Amino acid sequence: MKKNPLRGWVTLILCALLPPLLAAQPEFTPHPEAWPQTRPAPREPAAEAFIEQLLKQMTLEEKIGQMIQADIAWVSPQDLRTYKLGSILAGGGSAPGGNVRTSPQAWRTLTDEFHREALQGGGPHPAIPVLFGVDAVHGNAKLVGATIFPHNVGLGAAHDPDLVRRLGEATAQEVSAVGIDWTFAPTVAVVRDVRWGRSYESYSESPDLVAAYAAQMVTGLQGRHGSAEFLAPGHTLSSVKHFLGDGGTAAGRDQGMTVGPERELSSVHGAGYPAAINAGAMIVMASYTSWNGVKMHANHYLLTDILKGRLGLDGFVVGDWNGHEEIPGCTKYRCAAAILAGVDMLMAPDSWKAVFDNTLAQARSGEIPAARIDDAVRRILRVKTLAGMFKRSLPPESADAGDFAALGSAAHRALAREAVRKSLVLLKNNHATLPLNARGRILVAGESADSIRDQTGGWTIDWQGDQNTNADFPGATSIYSGIKAAVTAAGGTAEWVADGNFSAKPDAAIVVFGEKPYAEFEGDRENLEYSPGDKHDLELLRKLRAAGVPTVAVFLSGRPLWVNPEINAADAFVAAWLPGSEGEGIADVLLRAPGKQSFDFSGRLSFTWPRTAMPATFDAAGNASGAQFKRGFGLDYQSKPSILEVLSEDPAIPPRWLAPEGSLFHAGHVTAPWSIFVADDSAEVHLTTSHQGSPEGALSVELAPDDKGGAKGTWTGKGLGVWRFSGRAVDLRMQVKQGAVLKLRYRVDRMPEKPVKVGMRCAEALCGSTSGAMLDLTDDFKSAAPGTWHTISIPLTRLSAGGADLKDVVIPLAIETSGRLSLSISEARLAPRSESETPDPGS
Repeated sequence: MKKNPLRGWVTLILCALLPPLLAAQPEFTPHPEAWPQTRPAPREPAAEAFIEQLLKQMTLEEKIGQMIQADIAWVSPQDLRTYKLGSILAGGGSAPGGNVRTSPQAWRTLTDEFHREALQGGGPHPAIPVLFGVDAVHGNAKLVGATIFPHNVGLGAAHDPDLVRRLGEATAQEVSAVGIDWTFAPTVAVVRDVRWGRSYESYSESPDLVAAYAAQMVTGLQGRHGSAEFLAPGHTLSSVKHFLGDGGTAAGRDQGMTVGPERELSSVHGAGYPAAINAGAMIVMASYTSWNGVKMHANHYLLTDILKGRLGLDGFVVGDWNGHEEIPGCTKYRCAAAILAGVDMLMAPDSWKAVFDNTLAQARSGEIPAARIDDAVRRILRVKTLAGMFKRSLPPESADAGDFAALGSAAHRALAREAVRKSLVLLKNNHATLPLNARGRILVAGESADSIRDQTGGWTIDWQGDQNTNADFPGATSIYSGIKAAVTAAGGTAEWVADGNFSAKPDAAIVVFGEKPYAEFEGDRENLEYSPGDKHDLELLRKLRAAGVPTVAVFLSGRPLWVNPEINAADAFVAAWLPGSEGEGIADVLLRAPGKQSFDFSGRLSFTWPRTAMPATFDAAGNASGAQFKRGFGLDYQSKPSILEVLSEDPAIPPRWLAPEGSLFHAGHVTAPWSIFVADDSAEVHLTTSHQGSPEGALSVELAPDDKGGAKGTWTGKGLGVWRFSGRAVDLRMQVKQGAVLKLRYRVDRMPEKPVKVGMRCAEALCGSTSGAMLDLTDDFKSAAPGTWHTISIPLTRLSAGGADLKDVVIPLAIETSGRLSLSISEARLAPRSESETPDPGS
C-alpha cells in the first residue's frame, strides 16, 4: 500500500527474461512441508460464541460490507448508515478535507465521526465497529508534528530487536492518539534486489533478522500477546505485509514476479510471517506480486492452504490498494477470484460502491459460496472482537476530544534520536578523520544538510514525501541544525553553505547528500549508480578535498547504492539511510566535545553494499556475491586505524540496464521508474506480468520473450484503448525550449482502422489547454510498411503548439485509438534535438 491515484499511475513491468523462465517451470506441485507448522493461540470460547451469534443475525448486505475497505477520499462517515463497511483507510495522499498538512484534531474529529456512525444502532444485533487503518510505516508520519523514526533499512543496520519493539510502542501511541486503530506495518520483505523502490521498507536481506524484527514490531504495536497489555488502549492492530515474495521480484520491479522454488519462497521471503503470527499478528496484507506466474491476490494455495492453514493465521487477509484488479478476468470493480483465493477484505479505495454491488450479486448467484462469505466475515469479526472493539463506547461529540500529548513527545523524540545513532554505518574513516572536534570550525555543505524532507523520505506526510518543507516538521531537527547546536554548545562554529564555498578555511567539512524522497514504484531503478546524470555532489566532495579540507560524506539513501567515486572523494563516509525527524542523532556520533557524552558507531550493514552498479546476487544458500562491503560490515572508533584503498570507479553496467537518458522503454522493458498500464473507458490496469488486458478488453499489451521484440499493443475495436507510460510528474518546459523530441521506434503489425493519437498527458490531463498534447498520427502509421521497424521523432514543440504547458507531465507517452490496431514498440525516449533526424537503422 498505498498509492495516491491523484498523483501517479502505477507500475510496472517484469523484465522480458521472465516468459522463458516461466516456460521452463515444471507443473506446480505443492510442498506444504516446506513451511513451518505454526499453531494459533487457542480460541476463546466466549468470543467465538459471540461471533457465531452475530454472524447468524447479520444480513448478506452487512456481511459483504464487512469485506470491503474504502478510502476517506471516496467515502464519508454518513455512507456507513447505508453501507456497513468493515474498514476505512487513509491512503498515501488522503487526509481530512484533502489537506495532508491538517491538524491532529482534524484527524481525530474525522476518525471519531466514522466510529460514531458505525456504532449507531445495529438493528437486531450489536452494532459492528469499523476498523480505521493507516500506513504508519516509520512512526505516524502522516501527521504534522509526529515523531518520524528512521525507515526500516536504517533500523536493520542497528541490529537491535528491542529497539524495534520500543519504536512499535511509540508508533502505536502516536497513531491511537488520533483515533486510528490499525497500522499497516510491519513490512517483512526480504529484499534481494535493492533496485526495488520499496527497499527502504525492508529491514534486511537476511531472513533471520527480518523474522526477529517482525515479532518485535508486532509486539510493540499490539502489546505482548497473552498479556493484559495486548491491544489495550495506546496500542494498535498491526498487519504484516506483503504476502508473499515482494522483495524477490525479477530486476527489483515493484509489483513484479518472483520466480523460484517453494522452499526458497518459504525460507527466504516467508521468514517473517511465522514469527509475526506467533507474536499475535492477526492481519496479513496480500502482495501485488506474482509467484511463478500466479498473482498473489489469486493464489488460493498460498493464501488459504499455507497462510491460514499451515501458518495458522486465525484473523483475516486484506488486499492491497485495488490489488485485485490485476488478476486476469477481474477489474477493480468486480473480482470474485480474490475472495475465492482467500482475500477476506478487499481494499477498494475508490471503487468500493461498485465492489459492494458486484460482490453482493456474486454472493446471491452462488459464484461466491455462502460458506466462503461466512468464513471471511467470521475472521474479520474475530479480529474486532479480540481487539475489544465491541466494548468501546461512542466517541464524544466534543469538538476538542483528542489528547495529543504522545504526538512528538520528548520521550519519543529521544527514542528516535537513539535509533538514528544506532543506525549509522561507518564505511570509511581514513586518517581517523572522525570523530570531529566540536570546538573547531565546521563547514556543512550539500543541499540535503538542512532538508528534513530529504532525511525523512517517502511515506511522510503524503505518499511520495517529495513536496514537504522544513515548516511541515514542527519540533523536528535537520542534520545541519543538530550539528550547529552541538558545535555551538562546545564553543566551535558551524556554517551551512550548500555549494561548499568558504572564505576562511574550515577545520573540516561535512557534506550531506543523497536520494530525494520517493515511494513504491516511483523509486524503482535500472541500476544502482547514484545520480548518474548529475555529478554535482561528487564535484563538491572533490572540490573540498582538493582544498585540503578533511571531508566527511553523510549519505542519505533508502538502500545501498554504488557510490565508489563519492567514497573515494571523501576522507570518511557514513551511510545514514533515511534517519527521520531527529537529525541531531547524526551529530551525536560524528562530533566529540570535552565533558559531553560521546557515542560510537555501532551500526552494521544489514544489506550487501554493491561493488558495481548492479545489485548483489545470492546463491541457493543465501550467500551474496558482488559485495564492496559485506553484510555485517561497519567501522567504529575502536577499529584498528586503516586506509581504504581507492575503489574502482567503473560501474560495470550491462547494456540492458544502461538505458539512454530520457528513456521510457528500452531492451524489452519499461525503463524504471516509469511504468506501463493499459486503460479503457472503465479503468486502467498496471502491466506487472508479461501480458495484461484492459478491464473491458479494448486493449492488451504483451512483452516479447526477449529483448529484441519489445512490447506489442493490440486494440480490439471494443472502445477507446490507451497504452500509457507513466510515473511521477516531470517538467519538460526546458526540453521544449531546447528542441527535444519524443522518439519512438515502432512496427505496425495491423493497420489502424480509426484515428490514432500519440502524445502526452499532464497531472491536469490536458496540460492546461483545451486540446491537450496529443497528435493525430494516423497517416504516419498507415504509410509505414507493415512488419518493419520505423522511427518517428515528434518535436515537443508540436505537442505544446496548441497551448499545452508541459510542466507537470505524468504520461510522457500515450497511444490511443478506438479502432483495431496492432503496434509494437522497441524503443521510446525523450531525446535531444540532435537526434530528431537520426536515420532509422531498421527501416
